[in-house]
Amino acid sequence: MIRRLAPLAALLFLMGCTEPVTRDSHARILLLGDSMMAMHSAKGMGVSHAIEQELRQPVTDRSVVGARYLFALPISGSMGLNITKQYRPGKWDWIVLNGGGNDIWMGCGCGPCDGRISRLISRDGRRGRIPGFVSKLRQTGAQVVFVGYLRTPGVTSPIEGCADDGDEMDRRLARLAALDRGVHFVSLADLVPYGDRSYHGLDRIHPSAKGSRAIGERISDLIRERSRRGQTVN
Repeated sequence: MIRRLAPLAALLFLMGCTEPVTRDSHARILLLGDSMMAMHSAKGMGVSHAIEQELRQPVTDRSVVGARYLFALPISGSMGLNITKQYRPGKWDWIVLNGGGNDIWMGCGCGPCDGRISRLISRDGRRGRIPGFVSKLRQTGAQVVFVGYLRTPGVTSPIEGCADDGDEMDRRLARLAALDRGVHFVSLADLVPYGDRSYHGLDRIHPSAKGSRAIGERISDLIRERSRRGQTVN
């Protein structure tokens, strides 16, 4: 019986990992993505909390641990494991998101991943699951911020072999951002000093609370700068 209930319990847990979007919500910033965004949120120390503290604006966080773009299961996908299903309509000025790491790491083990990366985003940044989703988000009138991944601190990590794939994803995402002045790419490739393990958790994959704070600060810096230029919407 316990084994039968385990999948249901997992689904109920996922439901609790996303913030609801209510009609009277004052939040104008929406956060979507995977565990890099979701880590430490339950303790009030996630990326969304850092953004709130930096910008002094509420953030609706709908990110989910383990989420990906190439996800076909309808029930758990609609509950947030499919990043494209995390979006909810609202009066968003900014939509911040990440993703793709789970598709690569779990999909091809950071081995021969060219085909899978191209399904996410083409070399020119114009085609794939990510550009298609970003285009839909832009049609709402919101500015879109796509965030890259932390690199490992230069010590042994389960995802050490993913570095080249991460660099290629960053290049393609930068090309996507260059196509639309309302799309912005935030690279985290230089965020972690070499040999500094304090930005990662014990698994050396996910950010520590310090890492989440630093990610939120970098996102906030971009939003603050673009807002000063009058790029709040459209």
